[in-house]
Amino acid sequence: MARAKAGGSAGARVVAITGVTRGLGRALVEALARAGHRVVGCGRTKEAIGQLRSRLGHPHDLAALDVTHDLAVKAWADRIIAEHGPPDLLINNAAAINRSAPLWEVPVDEFDRVIDVNIKGVANVIRHFAPAMIARGTGVIVNVSSGWGRSTSPEVAPYCASKWAIEGLTRALAQELPAGLAAVPVNPGIIDTEMLRSCFGESAANYPAPEEWARAAVPFFLDLGPADNGKPMTVPGH
Repeated sequence: MARAKAGGSAGARVVAITGVTRGLGRALVEALARAGHRVVGCGRTKEAIGQLRSRLGHPHDLAALDVTHDLAVKAWADRIIAEHGPPDLLINNAAAINRSAPLWEVPVDEFDRVIDVNIKGVANVIRHFAPAMIARGTGVIVNVSSGWGRSTSPEVAPYCASKWAIEGLTRALAQELPAGLAAVPVNPGIIDTEMLRSCFGESAANYPAPEEWARAAVPFFLDLGPADNGKPMTVPGH
């Protein structure tokens, strides 16, 4: 018997994604749009959002937004739900990483930014989308984690702390959701993104590009359902 998938429908989905202007987020948006799904997304950079909006066109809905601003997230979520309905799949992808350095050398504002985006930003988005998903009775929340949410490395302590927090937050959320919904922490794997290059330098080129990764990630995300609630998962092959 096939398990229920995001939104409980085999057809086109409404997929909400944060951090859509670069890296994994942009690759996901473009792959989902090509596959016929409706993407409602946000990113911090107005110019990049404008370019992506022009590229994708209707019926996709992209907005310039900083997920650390709770009132702005509320306004965005309220509009999206009113115009598109609750998302079938919500992907909290927006993230920041510190410049590689020992913890005691990471400036306070840089540490705060990592925590604000990677933890508080995720909580803000869930706070304003989850009630509508719960009221409908279906939906999947994916919180993008990291290999550094399940292991550690030197000079990325703030990032490790934030992603370990996402693992715990997501598993606790999974225990709170009613039947029919799911919250899943997903490690995307090691992908050649700007964020990875900040840590790995030129050796990041040895890993798959975001576009290649998205070909496997999109069907994987869309196949998640209530049976996966609370299970730490990794995109296959990555």
